[in-house]
Amino acid sequence: MTVAAVVLAALPASALADAEGTPAVRRIADAAWAGGATPVVVVADDPDGAVASALATAEATLLAPAPGHGGPAERTAQGMAAARQLVGGTTAALVWPARMAWADAETVTTLIHAHGDDPLAVLRPAYDGAPGWPVLLPISVLDHVSALSPSCMPDEILGSLAAAGIANRTLDSGDPGTTNDVTVPRAAMPPFDGPPRPDDGVEREWGAPAADLPDDAPPAGPARLANPDPAS
Repeated sequence: MTVAAVVLAALPASALADAEGTPAVRRIADAAWAGGATPVVVVADDPDGAVASALATAEATLLAPAPGHGGPAERTAQGMAAARQLVGGTTAALVWPARMAWADAETVTTLIHAHGDDPLAVLRPAYDGAPGWPVLLPISVLDHVSALSPSCMPDEILGSLAAAGIANRTLDSGDPGTTNDVTVPRAAMPPFDGPPRPDDGVEREWGAPAADLPDDAPPAGPARLANPDPAS
């Protein structure tokens, strides 16, 4: 079971938005990797190389949107297809708008664990009863997402999947970063509570590959990927 992260930046400025001195896209890539997501695919225009620079040394692949600059649905499908191309065993992808830079690595771990228990469901984190991001989409919905209007917004994608009868679960994340975007100062958010702990006695090891890397490991990213065909 492999869960990717697909980070969606509508504009370079959204990828590079300030998140306490770190570009939003870099903070997301690091949180996704630390939480156990792999591969991390960033779908963003990068006309002057600033996004690639922000991802220097990150475990991430930068994917230029297909010609025509399609909307969120098209970019989601492109990112999911790219993740499957990079890692053939990819079973799901965390769809992560770049504005949601405060979501915690522990939320990533929680969603990946829940995917293992319910591999065909759409999984969405919530904080204080409000649904948030990133949302886990099983790779089995890729054809459905690819068939949507390219301009469908993220919430419309989820609505279409629900209307098609795809199982949908909301998980209490305890993470205010899932519902507060980067325009909210981190210090102004409620405290992170953490998700409820599973009562099954199993020790979780998500993110262990990242934890095992030595501090002086050589830089790894970002890689660049030609845009894949979601239907392939």
